Amino acid sequence: MATYVLDGPARLLFLSRDPARVTAQLAGTALAPEQAGPLRDDISTDEITPVPILTHFDEQLGRYPYTGLRAGDALPIGMDAITRAGVNVVVGGKRYGKGSSREHSPMAEKSAGVRLVIAESFERIYRQNADNIGLYTSTDMGLAERLRQGAAITVDEIVADRDALAAAIVRAGGLLAFGQARLGGVEPQPAAEDAAPRTLFEKIILRRLLRTAVTPAAPEPGDGIFIRADWRFIHEYYTGMAAHMLHARFGRPLRLVDRERIVVFEDHTSYVDESPNHVRAGIVPNVLAMCRAQRGFVEAYGLRQHRTLTETEAARDAGGNVAGISHAMMAERYALPGQVVVGTDSHTPHSGALGCVAFGVGTTDMANAFVTGAVRLTVPASLRVELAGVLPPGVTAKDVVLHLLALPEIRSGAGVGKVFEFTGEAVAALSIDERATLTNMTAELGGLTGIVAPDAETARFLRERRGVDAAIEPWMRSDPGAAYAATLRVDCGALSPLVAAPGDPGNGVPLAALLERPRVDIAYGGSCTAGKREDFDHYHEVLAWAVERGLSIPPGVALYLQYGTTAVRDYCVARGYDRTFAAAGARILQPSCGACANCGPGSSIDAGQVTVSAINRNFPGRSGPGSVWLASPPTVMASALAGELTSFAELQARHAP
Repeated sequence: MATYVLDGPARLLFLSRDPARVTAQLAGTALAPEQAGPLRDDISTDEITPVPILTHFDEQLGRYPYTGLRAGDALPIGMDAITRAGVNVVVGGKRYGKGSSREHSPMAEKSAGVRLVIAESFERIYRQNADNIGLYTSTDMGLAERLRQGAAITVDEIVADRDALAAAIVRAGGLLAFGQARLGGVEPQPAAEDAAPRTLFEKIILRRLLRTAVTPAAPEPGDGIFIRADWRFIHEYYTGMAAHMLHARFGRPLRLVDRERIVVFEDHTSYVDESPNHVRAGIVPNVLAMCRAQRGFVEAYGLRQHRTLTETEAARDAGGNVAGISHAMMAERYALPGQVVVGTDSHTPHSGALGCVAFGVGTTDMANAFVTGAVRLTVPASLRVELAGVLPPGVTAKDVVLHLLALPEIRSGAGVGKVFEFTGEAVAALSIDERATLTNMTAELGGLTGIVAPDAETARFLRERRGVDAAIEPWMRSDPGAAYAATLRVDCGALSPLVAAPGDPGNGVPLAALLERPRVDIAYGGSCTAGKREDFDHYHEVLAWAVERGLSIPPGVALYLQYGTTAVRDYCVARGYDRTFAAAGARILQPSCGACANCGPGSSIDAGQVTVSAINRNFPGRSGPGSVWLASPPTVMASALAGELTSFAELQARHAP
């Protein structure tokens, strides 16, 4: 008997770029696809469920979907609007669900009554999350008109072009139901070795393959598989939801697989009492309850936990507390070459700088991995990114990523779901901290992950930073003749400092080409992307130059510097950087995701404010209601000192003797 996607008539909502057309649909006007006008592309999970909403992890999410969605200059969808309008089918444009790995977004849609999301293309994590909770998705744009005409769409039609594993999960009603039925006691069975040339990514996942009745023994790109991870990590915005799911299905207590390989982080909420957006929204009690839920889960199951510190806690700390942003901490303390690391954060690829496979997953994926040990993966194709030449002075890995993000191929979606393998002369010359900027921001490039083959620099980092003598084994590199979907080549010698205009990280432009320089109200240096040791070396270089010349942050500009981990903090204090930062007029913040996730000082508080930031994404509302320009650490510091967007070289020229 056929199973149908909808139980009754379709009530469609086309997410148009025109706010008036969105408002009209919510008021009851039914539009044909051609009447909806151009659809919004690049709808981010920050827009579907803004950060304050993430404190909910149950059916309450259904009140909030799309409350951050921007159409033109408006936010046309208010609280409860989807439920009141009876919308059960939503239609968007390209790269739907980009950005964060937050499963709250499809959960909010489903809880509001949405049964099907149709889009020209989906970001990998969003679509996998939707599969996992039983929210249907399709890239068949013709379905919208068929549904409007009253057609009945079957689940078989929805999964017809999906891989066998995705289809099985969707038919089962979600991943937990599938896992309960199919994944008990599944053990690793590495794929048989053959003479075929492989990428480093392929070699690693084939060594950790789990065999099941619905997954192939010799997977190819596009196949759905399960693998065993060396490390699984989760943070406070996801743990409550994961615990709620697991206890509802399996009861208490749970049996967690390899619990000593699970790491729990509290890395987003240290400064919640100072977060104007949380305080104004009245959700500080919700955030604290969310943290208590995580701590209760940790205590109940004896899990390893790292907590970030407020300034008060840091003042009491004698240096023994090891804390920081989850994915930065994984590279700093846990991940090793050749391993698999999964986490509930889209920037988990950070650890790919060490030559491991690291990627983000949603809450249900992690919950399933907790109780089965199995991590779902659709085998991706790989892009080879050859960074040739030598980076000019003042140009950093962040500038390279902003250049890549602005390429037409990337903006059109060529990187969606793929592995970005970074190679070339410029990569070989980069430190691990700078390589981590490249792999971290494969999330913005749309990729599954980024990876750099381990080498002598990797061994040096592990030995000097972590006291680990890790063997870089001969197999830990891609083979000559390995298959790639495409190759991107960048002449790094031709690059200059870049910035990305507000709205999307792909809005990159060379700073020298920006004739009108926006003023700066807020400058922020920090986050996983830009809170590492070498980032702080850059911050210090610019600010020390300024202090030597009697320069400081001008009135009307607020500068925030936030460490990524306590190890970075201790490094800076030992070198005296903190004294320079204070002399220049910066406020120094303890390790946390902070303003990057709209979770602390450094976020804007009104729409007229302009921020220059070293964070990784600048989607609408991501770091407060103001506009955010993305830039490299040196450019952020120079802009803070100038009060407008400028590079360090330009600032030096202004103050030349």
